[in-house]
Amino acid sequence: MGVSLKDIAERAGVSLATVSNVVNGYRPVGESTRQRVQQAIDELGYTPNLSARHLRRGRTGLIALAIPELTNPYFAELADVAIREAAGLGYTLLMENTAGERTEELTLLDGAQRHIIDGLILSPVAIGRNEVLGRRAQLPLVLIGEGVYDVPYDHIAIDNVAASRTATAHLVALGRRRIAFVGAPPWDDRQSAHLRIRGYREALVEAGMPFDLRLVAPTAQFGRTDGERAMRHLLTLDEPPDAVLAYNDLTAIGALRALARAGVRVPDDVAVAGIDDIEEGRFSNPTLTTIAPDKREIGRLAVRRLVARIEGDARPPAHEQPTFRLVERESSGSTR
Repeated sequence: MGVSLKDIAERAGVSLATVSNVVNGYRPVGESTRQRVQQAIDELGYTPNLSARHLRRGRTGLIALAIPELTNPYFAELADVAIREAAGLGYTLLMENTAGERTEELTLLDGAQRHIIDGLILSPVAIGRNEVLGRRAQLPLVLIGEGVYDVPYDHIAIDNVAASRTATAHLVALGRRRIAFVGAPPWDDRQSAHLRIRGYREALVEAGMPFDLRLVAPTAQFGRTDGERAMRHLLTLDEPPDAVLAYNDLTAIGALRALARAGVRVPDDVAVAGIDDIEEGRFSNPTLTTIAPDKREIGRLAVRRLVARIEGDARPPAHEQPTFRLVERESSGSTR
């Protein structure tokens, strides 16, 4: 038979109500009393029934993280952080793969899973501000990524303009003068692409260098194949680039493949940088210079903000910008 709250109360010499308050965090309990109860919990090996606790509060104890691409290492790494953070707060995190499809994002946004989950963390890419503002569901929502801005919901995203500007400035500091940008579909309204191009352009202007549209290579998506195809195109120019900033690490790794197949030396002839700091970039040949968002902070903030909303936090929505850093590796000349 399992350990009950009554067993803990008897061991600690306190009332059943006091044990309940300590276990559930309902009311403040004196520190010495709390420690006595916690000692009894540890000695008896009590494990709280989280499902029962959530049901008493009218919840399921389930939250969802909806991402556009489950196979993208960036999102996989972010999901790992979020799952661990949710577990630490007594919640189970479910994964949803929207594939970047508008219908999938709208279905989640409008609360089709309201009877299953208590709240949603969404990384939107196919819907915009108007769709988010027009949502009918009251399900607690936290947005991550750069797809939607200026909406009355908590939003967690790095400063993409500053991140791209930092990476471009790094390439400029290396003496590169024809810096290309890979991963910029002109027909796509994805906010993150526009923000990263903006940062790239600002860094060029600050360095007194021209913004040349011929060096902005469009891609259909943001994967390895897209980066390889775009890099092959850039190599056909009369004046090919001597450096490349890719939209993300996956497109950068694709670009590295195209350069290797063309016999172009990296970084001697062309320096390459990406954004995301996925693990694959630490083992590519050469290793990849990148912008590293604090994925741990992004996952932690998103889950904690959502759980706070579920549990009644009524503070105004906040836009939080986790930190990022430039990681210099072999693809731009570092020996690390």
